[in-house]
Formats: sequence, C-alpha cells, structure tokens
Amino acid sequence: MDAFTDTLIALIEGIGEDRVGALFGLLTGAVFGIAAQRSSFCLRAATVEFARGIVGGKVAVWLLTFSTAVVWVQGAQWLGLFRAADSRMMGVAGSWSGAVIGGLMFGVGMVLARGCSGRLLVLAATGNLRSVVSGLIFAVVAQMSLHGWLAPLRNWIAALWVTPNGQNLNLLLLLGLPDATGLVLGLALAVLAIVVAIRARIGARVLVFASGVGFAVAMGWVLTWTLAQYAWEPVNVTSATFTGPSANTLMFFLESSPDLNFDIGLIPGVFIGAFLSAWLTGTFRFQGFEDEANMRRAMTGAVLMGFGGMLAGGCAIGAGVTGGSIFAATAWLALFCMWIGAMATDFVVDQRGAAARPA
Repeated sequence: MDAFTDTLIALIEGIGEDRVGALFGLLTGAVFGIAAQRSSFCLRAATVEFARGIVGGKVAVWLLTFSTAVVWVQGAQWLGLFRAADSRMMGVAGSWSGAVIGGLMFGVGMVLARGCSGRLLVLAATGNLRSVVSGLIFAVVAQMSLHGWLAPLRNWIAALWVTPNGQNLNLLLLLGLPDATGLVLGLALAVLAIVVAIRARIGARVLVFASGVGFAVAMGWVLTWTLAQYAWEPVNVTSATFTGPSANTLMFFLESSPDLNFDIGLIPGVFIGAFLSAWLTGTFRFQGFEDEANMRRAMTGAVLMGFGGMLAGGCAIGAGVTGGSIFAATAWLALFCMWIGAMATDFVVDQRGAAARPA
C-alpha cells in the first residue's frame, strides 16, 4: 500500500481531493459498467425469474455479484483496508419505514421499467433509448425527492420509524454474531451461486464478469475510505449507488459552479465502461419503445424508482449490494422489500396479464 499511498498523496497535492474523488468514481464506474454489461447483471431479471419458480442463470448472476461484494468488502475490512463504521451509510440514522415503503416502491418500479436504475444506465450506454428516457425521468424524480417538491413527503415517511442514536445498525452486531460471520456468509453464498450457475449451464466468462460487479462495489468502498484518511476536508466514504448520484450528476450539468466528488465521477464512468464494452463486442444498437403502452409503463416505473430509491436509502445496487455488503440493517430490509415488490408486480401485471390475454 505504500506505493499507492504515495501516489494518492501526490494526486491530492497535484489536482485536489475533490478531483481525486471524481477520478475514483470514474474508475469504479468504468469497472462496474464493463462487468455489468458483459454479465447482464440485473436484480429485476433475477426477481422475475425467481417469481416464476425458476432458479437459473439470472438468479446465479445476481447471487454471485452479491456474494463476491460481501467477500471482497468483508475481506478488505479484515485486512484493515476499509472500515464500514466510517461509511456515510452507517454514520446517519437509517429509516425502517423508508426501507419498507421505498423498497416496495422500487421493486414495483423496476419491474414496470424492465430494469433497475443501474441496469437502465448500462442499457442506455448500449443504445437503448427506452432506458435513456426512463433514466432521465428517474434522475429528475430522485432530485425532486432529495431537494425538490417531493422532499417533504420523503422526509415525513422516513421519519416514521428510524434507527436509534442517529446511526444505522450493523446487522451482524444487532444479531450478536462475530465479525467473521460476514465473510463466511459471503463465501457460502458464492458456493451456492456457482452451484446454481453450473446447473443453469452459465459460462465461466459470465461468472467472471458477474463477480467483477461485486469487485467494483468493494473497489469504491476501499478507494473512498483511503481517500478520507489523507484528505484535508471530510470525504464521504461510499461506493456504487445510483439514486443520489443520478440526482447529483443531473444538477452537476445544470449548475454554474458544481462540486466534484465520487458520485459525479461514478455515473459517467458506468456509462463509458458499458458503452466501450458494447461497442467492442458488437452489441451496441439503438432500440426504442415498442408502443405507447410500454412507454407509459416504463415512465411510471421510473417515477416509482426515483422516489422509492431515495426513500429506501439506495437503489437495487446502492442498498441491495453496496449497503448489503457492509450489513447495514436497513439496506438488507430494503433489499428484501424490493424482492417482494418486484415478485408481486410480476405476478399481478405480467403473469396474470399474459394469462388474461387471448391466445
């Protein structure tokens, strides 16, 4: 780490810690974008597959991403490269009510929009114009929920039931489990994911890139935590998430004197990584909405995800993988509610709808 530390200090002194943070976000986003595009990682796809009684390739990809994120993050913490207690997510009060209501809303929205917010960004970079429209709506609603007209409603719901002492809770500590439990659980889930992948005949390339998404989450945690140790000004210790960063990136291009940080680099990094991956593999192509009904459906889903993700404290990536990897209690609750909301929506809207339509 000495060479890395020397380089980091030189970068901070040369270009400033805010630009270093944005650079770290760009690098993390690029790794995430490449890995997510090549593996087709998507929580919505996994929940739909599971809701239809199938434990196949999509579930295996999600499980491997989640488990490798847990393994890498918990391993980094064990080696002293990161401390979850220093993260922004653990340093503020978590909202149980926000996790439940926001998680359910996000789950409904990602099924309607046919992709979570992270997946929409990756698809937009591959030429999917439907995802471009949905992603922009998602970012606008997220910004409205953060600082705009919807902020009072979000704050009211979030304040209904919060964690004590102004801090989030570590699920392992809450359950009285030893620190090593996180790493052991991650390894067990990784073995389960590989077993499911073998049965579903998923190729090694897809599994490598799926684990790369989890690695990108750990990469963001370690980089921002290390930057915080040497920066003169306070630095948020964070990693891959798309609700807040999407809102902040939108305002970055609208304000005259915007601030640079990890979040601002993350979104362009994911887009660039996914675009280069799609271009080099010949999978870039423009796609639009099939009809007006699908457009209405996607727009409705984007609105629900924008408000729900901000209320839940993160999206399918931010809460579901990034927050889950540090065992933030409200993140695990939000993830569970996302699964429930998505499965219920698929059953009511898609499965029953398909059965009701004439052959």
